[in-house]
Amino acid sequence: MKKFKIKNERLVFTILIITLFIVFLLYYNLVFSSVFAKNSFANQMIEIADQNENSIFSIQKILLYSNANAIDNSKDQSLQDMSINQYTDISIYIDNIGTVADLTDENTVKELYIDNIVATSKADRGTKILNYKNPLDFGKYKMPEAPQNNRIDFDIIHTNSQNENTDYSKPTFYTDCSNPISLGYMNKDILTNYAVSKDANTVSFNGKVLKEANIPIEDVNYALTFKIHIVNNLNQKFSYNMKLDVNLNDKNGGIYNGYVFKGKNTSGKEYQFFKEI
Repeated sequence: MKKFKIKNERLVFTILIITLFIVFLLYYNLVFSSVFAKNSFANQMIEIADQNENSIFSIQKILLYSNANAIDNSKDQSLQDMSINQYTDISIYIDNIGTVADLTDENTVKELYIDNIVATSKADRGTKILNYKNPLDFGKYKMPEAPQNNRIDFDIIHTNSQNENTDYSKPTFYTDCSNPISLGYMNKDILTNYAVSKDANTVSFNGKVLKEANIPIEDVNYALTFKIHIVNNLNQKFSYNMKLDVNLNDKNGGIYNGYVFKGKNTSGKEYQFFKEI
């Protein structure tokens, strides 16, 4: 048997060191890096939980006013070509003094916007729109426009002088959260070309028209989801995923009687804004 003689021991030693180094790197990536990632993720989750133990902003109250209307499209106003729309005005009040009693940069608003707007119903009837609504028109029938890029950006009022010149026809919110977020939902053209029968000869321009037109309440009940974003004056970011399941019926007949007004005072962690890290 031949014996092989290593001619360059230094080269072999160098290759061995490099091989061991590569093995160490592979072991580190497979074992230590995954452990480090898990610990880092766990620490981040603990930090997020600590930051959200007592949220600065929360939903305090929600008001919903729901009604309907019939628009006469006939040239002679004969009530023979009508479109029926259902609408809900929404006021969302924000609590910013639950954990911080005084107004500071921490609990005042620098930026507010709404996005990820989705409206669904059991019956796919009409065209659903959610946008800002002038609070001075709360309870009044007003046709909204669809928001650009499915997002509503609010102008923030910081001073009394700004308040004196405020145009409430545009999305407006006060830095101290003293006014509600005012929104208008519309389900447009639930029924088109609706004609009033000659026997009736009249039409109700409120929620009763849904019953007159044989539109089931279940067809206009809807679920509305959207995300509210707040940036405070410390540039900290907060968000809340709003979900409203709007039932237009009740034991007294609901919207078939003309309109429905519902209010809800909210409490609990499920209504707190999430502070983003």
